[in-house]
Amino acid sequence: MALKCGIVGLPNVGKSTLFNCLSNAKAQSANFPFCTIEPNVGVITVPDDRLVVLEKLVKPQRVQPTTVEIVDIAGLVKGASKGEGLGNKFLANIRETDAIIHVLRCFEDENVTHVDGSVDPVRDKEVIDIELQLKDLETIETRLPKVEKMAKTAKDNESKKLYEVLVKYRDALNEGRSARTVELSDQEQKVAQSLFLLTNKPVMYVCNVDEASVVTGNKHVAAVTEAVKDEAADVLVIAAQTESEIAELETFEERQMFLEDLGLKESGVAKLIRSAYHLLDLQTYFTAGEKEVRAWTFPKGALAPQAAGVIHTDFEKGFIRAEVIKYDDYVKYGSELACKEAGKMNVEGKEYVVCDGDIMHFRFNV
Repeated sequence: MALKCGIVGLPNVGKSTLFNCLSNAKAQSANFPFCTIEPNVGVITVPDDRLVVLEKLVKPQRVQPTTVEIVDIAGLVKGASKGEGLGNKFLANIRETDAIIHVLRCFEDENVTHVDGSVDPVRDKEVIDIELQLKDLETIETRLPKVEKMAKTAKDNESKKLYEVLVKYRDALNEGRSARTVELSDQEQKVAQSLFLLTNKPVMYVCNVDEASVVTGNKHVAAVTEAVKDEAADVLVIAAQTESEIAELETFEERQMFLEDLGLKESGVAKLIRSAYHLLDLQTYFTAGEKEVRAWTFPKGALAPQAAGVIHTDFEKGFIRAEVIKYDDYVKYGSELACKEAGKMNVEGKEYVVCDGDIMHFRFNV
C-alpha cells in the first residue's frame, strides 16, 4: 500500500531542505518565501535492519524495501484558507496526503529570514492550524444545510449520523480545535472518513534545530512539546541542514562516524520515516525466496487475506491459507526448511491477525 506524507510549514522553516534529505531529489532551497510553488514528490525507501539480516540468510537475487511517498508542499501563510499566497492550491495538495509532517523552525539564524520577523514555533504552528481549521470549517458549513435537510427526511440513520458528526466537528473548529481532537464512536468514524478534513489527518511535528541542539533540544523545542502535549502527536528533533550534510557522504561508514560525533545512534531521517509508520498504525511483513526478499506495508490489525491483497487483489479474493514464520524463528533456524522441520512454520486461515515482522507465503486460487 502506498503511503503519502505531506511536509507543511511556513516559508523558510526548512521544509525543502528536509525533503531533499529524505528523497535526494534536489528541490530548490533558497532564502525567500514561496521558493517551492509546485509540490515536489519523492519516493523514499523505509530503513529496516531486518531486511539486511534476511538478505544474508536467503541470499536472494534482489531485495525490495517498502517505500513512502513524500510531498514537499509550499509554505502556507496567514490567509491561505482564503487564497492568500496561492493558499487554495497548497491546501488541495495537503488534502491528497495520508499524514502531515509539520516542520517548525526552532533555530536562530540572522541570515535566514522569517516570514513573521522572529522565531516562535508555537506561533507558527498556530498560524498553520488556524488556516487548516478555517478551510475545514468552510467545508463543513457548505455541507451542513444539505445534510440537515436529508437527516430530517431520510429514513436511514446514515444521514442523521453524518449530521451529528458535522455538528461535532463544527463546534470543535469554532472553538479553535482541530477535527482530530473530536472523540467519535466507531460508527461515527466510518461516516467521518468521507469528509476528508485537513485537520483530521494524523500529524507529526518536526522541530528543525541547529546542530548544537540536535541531541538535547532547546527552548523552542520545549515550547513546542508543551504546546502539543494534548494532541497525542509525535515530536521529532531534527537538524535538517546537518541531515543534508550526512546525505552527501558517500559511504555508510562515513555517515555512521558523522552521527557518532554528534552523539546520535541513527539519522533523523530514519527516525522520521519510522514515526510516519507509527503515526498511521502501519506495520511490515516479509516475503522471502531465492528471487526476492521483499518488505510489504499493511495496516496494523489486518487479517491474512487483507495482507495478501497488498501484493495483489487476486491473492485476497482467492485466499486459501498463509504459511507463517516468525522473524525471530527464521533468524534462529536460518532458513524456511529448517523452520519447517523444527515445527516453526504455522498454517493460518482467514482469521489470522498478521504481526509485524511475519515472514509469509500465501496460497490462493482464482
